[in-house]
Order: sequence, then C-alpha cells, then structure tokens
Amino acid sequence: MNDYDLLVVGSANADLVIGVERRPGPGETVLGSDLAVHPGGKGANQAVAAARLGARTALLARVGADDHGRLLLESQRAAGVDTVGVLVGEDPTGVALITVDPSGDNSIVVSPGANARLGPEDVRAAGSLLHASRVVSAQLEIPLETVVEVVRNLPPDGRFVLNPSPPRPLPAEVLAACDPLIVNEHEARVILGDACVSGEPADWARILLAKGPRSVVVTLGAQGALVASAEGVSRVPSVRVDAVDTTGAGDAFTAALAWRLGTGWDLVRAAAYAARVGAAAVTRPGAQASYPTAAEVDALDGGRPGDAAEGAR
Repeated sequence: MNDYDLLVVGSANADLVIGVERRPGPGETVLGSDLAVHPGGKGANQAVAAARLGARTALLARVGADDHGRLLLESQRAAGVDTVGVLVGEDPTGVALITVDPSGDNSIVVSPGANARLGPEDVRAAGSLLHASRVVSAQLEIPLETVVEVVRNLPPDGRFVLNPSPPRPLPAEVLAACDPLIVNEHEARVILGDACVSGEPADWARILLAKGPRSVVVTLGAQGALVASAEGVSRVPSVRVDAVDTTGAGDAFTAALAWRLGTGWDLVRAAAYAARVGAAAVTRPGAQASYPTAAEVDALDGGRPGDAAEGAR
C-alpha cells in the first residue's frame, strides 16, 4: 500500500501580491493596493490543493530559515501536507511578485531563491518518498536537472505528471515519462516551438502527444480543456464562475487531476473534476487560501456545464 496519494516535487515561494487597476507598461508607474503576503509557489500550491481535497500528500522542496519559510511550512502543515521532505537551508525562500487586475488576471515575476538549490541529490536522498507515492507531480520553478532526476527515480508503477511552468524545451526522457503533460496555451506554444504550425489547440494537443508524452492536457481558460491520448482528443468542460483572482488556479487543476488519476479515475474524468477545482479556486483571492475542499467542489455541480472558469489556465 502506498503511504501517499501524491508527492509534489517543486517550488515553495512567498507570494507578494498587489492589486492594480491595470498592469504598467514599459517605463510606467501605477499605484496599487496594500501589499499582501501569501504562501505560494507552484509546488507548495499543488500540495496544499491536493491535501484540501483529501489526498494524502507530501512535498519535496527547499525553503530558507526565514519568515517566509516559516509561513510556507505552517501553511503546508495546516492543510495536512507531510513536510518531511521540505528542506530548510541558508538560501532565502523564493519570492513571487504578483500584480492582479480587476478582472482577476495576474502577472508574475519569480525570484527562485532556495528553489534553485533543490538538486538531483535531494531527489536521490528522498527515494523512499518517491517509492511510497502513487503519483509524482513536478513543475519547472526548480532546476530542470532535478526534474530529470525525478523521472529517473520513479518507481516501476509510479505515474508522473508535469506542468512545465515556466515553459522551456524538454528533453525526450522527461517527455516520455509524462502522463499527462499539462500545459496552458502559452506553455504549449513555447514547448512546440517551430512545430506550432497551427492555431488550433486540438492540433497542439496532437503534436505535443507525438513528441512523446503518454498523454497531454491543454487548459484553455474559458473554453475548458483538451485531453489527448492514444484514444484521441476530447474536450472537457467546466462551470462558469465569477473570477476574483486567477493566481494559483492552474496549480489547483494539476493537483486535482494528479490525485484523481492516482485513485484510478480515467484521464477525461479526472480532468473534468480538475476543471471544477480550478473554477472554485478563482472565486477567492490568493492561491493556497482559495483552494476548495471536496465538498465545495461538489457544490459547483449546480453550475452551467460547458463554460470553464477563466482561472483554470
């Protein structure tokens, strides 16, 4: 029996958030709201989102011995995440600078800090965590060589889920392990590069699948998501909600999908559930503070299917 439904290997950041009427252009200064500090980072976000839904979750990450690091550890533990894999060192905790406009859309700049020190040796040292987990999820706010090491240390029956954010070209070894590779529109274009010869997301999904992943999910904001596998390409709807803040909604989507896959759901059904989780997450401000419980996700079933939340990107 696996000790964990999901192991997240990834980043942990303090999110420094300012609301703005509009995002500034080059050389422009705009006034914003008071600064708010929230626990964040794509890895830490995914771990909290999964734990809130009821998944047995662990996090492998690095933080600093500072106030931001303590904030992140407290948030993980409060959500029920096992922090045995969170390493505390001398490097400062990573920080994300986030602006949020009135529509809920955000722009983010990340200073990696301790995240950049999460290395392949840390993955090798955490071999017992990997082998105790049904599904392992990763992102790219940590070094790519660390993600490669995760792939190389997966247990024979383990499943690997990757959200390549921020996007960059991926080695064939990583692509071949993805089941699924989860990308939004921007990430799909970057990874496809010169192969992005079509403006149709369904074509992106097919071309990405041909690059080696076992399955692909393309999130499309208000249009839901596309799921591509050997069985073909399917569209997944969500529900319409009033978006307040899209920060971290894609992380909630990935966490929910990874967890449901580990419980035996097929990819289309898991993606449909994940879309509802992403929809619920955008109805409240912040990342981790916005993540729903399973009961709150179920309450969205009364919404209108076929309209995806803008934040599930």
